[in-house]
Amino acid sequence: MRSSASTVVEMPRHVGLIMDGNRRWARAAGLARVSEGHRAGADHLEDVLEWLSARGIRHVSVYVLSADNIRKRDADEIGYLFQLIESVLPVKVRQWSDWQLHVAGDVTLLPESCATVLRDAVEATRGRPAHLTLAIGYDPQSEVCDAVRRMLADGQQAEGDALVAAISERLPGGPIKDIDLVIRTSGEHRISGFFPWQSQHAEIVFSDKMWPAFGERELDSALGEYARRRSAAHT
Repeated sequence: MRSSASTVVEMPRHVGLIMDGNRRWARAAGLARVSEGHRAGADHLEDVLEWLSARGIRHVSVYVLSADNIRKRDADEIGYLFQLIESVLPVKVRQWSDWQLHVAGDVTLLPESCATVLRDAVEATRGRPAHLTLAIGYDPQSEVCDAVRRMLADGQQAEGDALVAAISERLPGGPIKDIDLVIRTSGEHRISGFFPWQSQHAEIVFSDKMWPAFGERELDSALGEYARRRSAAHT
């Protein structure tokens, strides 16, 4: 017997994560270095990916590091983040056995050793069934401009919905571009240029939890809020 429409719980197909609050979490935990918060945040991503996968969500985009972060934050902190990517990502690639990795952003802003690790990870995970996009050296305006340039270089001319589709398919990331739900941790109520083209129609949920403390209960709360909003939109 089919469930009635009122009992169907709508789940997002593509979830975006803004992992904020690593440094504040480290200070609150009394850690000697705030950089330890970044390491805890990187490790925690694996847990959240497992929770999402268990709920049937196979498309995830994650804000790691913006172009502005690279240009404006303390050089030692940014250098640590680059080293963290280089040391952690090869290990995570083996642990994230189902996830095909995509990178959105300008990798020329990264040290060549870090960019090489990212390129190798993308190649090593090619063909896996789920899709994880990491925004690193990310600038939303540059991303859309680059997609338009690629469209023009391909000689494609389009208008209306066809133009939108032509640009979307040239954006980095997995095959499902549109993000349904964006979750930002740490209590900040802004999205900081997080995939604005792809998340145009997304529901946005803000959590007061710092990223390393964002638990399975908070994830289910965000998913429940998404379902409630979508159900209300259909009534």
